[in-house]
Amino acid sequence: MDDYQSIKISALAEEDRPREKLLLKGRSALSDAELIAILIGSGTKSLSAVDLSKHILASVNYDLASLARMSVKDLQQFKGIGEAKAITIVSALELGRRRKNEVPQKRQKISSSKEAYDLMKPDLMDESVESFYIILLNRNNQLIKKQLISKGGTNATVVDPKVIFKYALEVMANSIILVHNHPSGNLKPSEQDKRLTQKLVGAGESLDVIVMDHVIFADCGYFSFADEGIL
Repeated sequence: MDDYQSIKISALAEEDRPREKLLLKGRSALSDAELIAILIGSGTKSLSAVDLSKHILASVNYDLASLARMSVKDLQQFKGIGEAKAITIVSALELGRRRKNEVPQKRQKISSSKEAYDLMKPDLMDESVESFYIILLNRNNQLIKKQLISKGGTNATVVDPKVIFKYALEVMANSIILVHNHPSGNLKPSEQDKRLTQKLVGAGESLDVIVMDHVIFADCGYFSFADEGIL
């Protein structure tokens, strides 16, 4: 094992280090050995974490299914793999197995202001203070998640565009729907609502995130900027 040609991760170009490589190029760019190296964190004096991971994989002919069948004690037979590192590997592979066995849930599609209104009913119905949410959608208008941006008084809430698009960019949303409620029941958008909407539409265009609609929510119904042609 000591004759195995190796190089320390710290000596590699930044883009070739597993953690940095994942951040720069995404998880799919990493090899199985690099992913395991991230799990174990460090190697030995003579082997980097990547080299040690390659050695472990070589012992099972690079078959992840065989690796997943190894116990904590099996993994501890490798120099540099203590109990904690072995448990980390076993746990990660068990999560992968469970993920594979799950039946993927079909994502809800939001294609109209009515669907957006219905989606927000559990969050905004009977609310006594004004709240601002965004509905984050993927390229197929499927729901990624709904996100509370701010919660304020009975008449207004503060909205920071930077916060809105931070959430959108974090989940790679293709489009968003703005939603806020009027506890008074008045569905007419205020001038402030109109200015904020236009500001967010412009910001979205520069970031390639489409603002599809702004829905004003009230218990009695809703107002849609898109339906009214004023988006």
